[in-house]
Amino acid sequence: MSADVIGKVAALPSLENNELKKLWRELFDESAPRKKRDYLIPRLAWRIQELAYGGLSDNAQDRINRLLRSKEQLKPSSNRLKRPAVGTKLIREYQGVEHHVTVTRNGFEYQGRTFRSLSHIAREITGTRWSGPLFFGLTRSGK
Repeated sequence: MSADVIGKVAALPSLENNELKKLWRELFDESAPRKKRDYLIPRLAWRIQELAYGGLSDNAQDRINRLLRSKEQLKPSSNRLKRPAVGTKLIREYQGVEHHVTVTRNGFEYQGRTFRSLSHIAREITGTRWSGPLFFGLTRSGK
């Protein structure tokens, strides 16, 4: 990235709201939407970079246009549950005992041991097969 583009993008958070809206008018050739700074700043940063380096590739733009025309719904690549953020503590009481699990980068920590899945921990606690996310209340039963 050129120093000029980096400088322009880095300066955005220090601009007053009226300055952001003026810049929007210059870059987009239209009035700024009535949105908060958190909305305007990333879009202005994108536009600065787009004007300096070019926008989407023709293939990407064609794909977007096809999706818009067909009103095709974008589907998530997986139905899998997203893992809680690192550092999250999961607490579950089972048969009168409170069990604490911490989400780590490498899996889940329970009683000083690292497990790859919550289901392994649920089995360790109950002695039977369980859906770990269900056992710890991250999902609901389909019933």
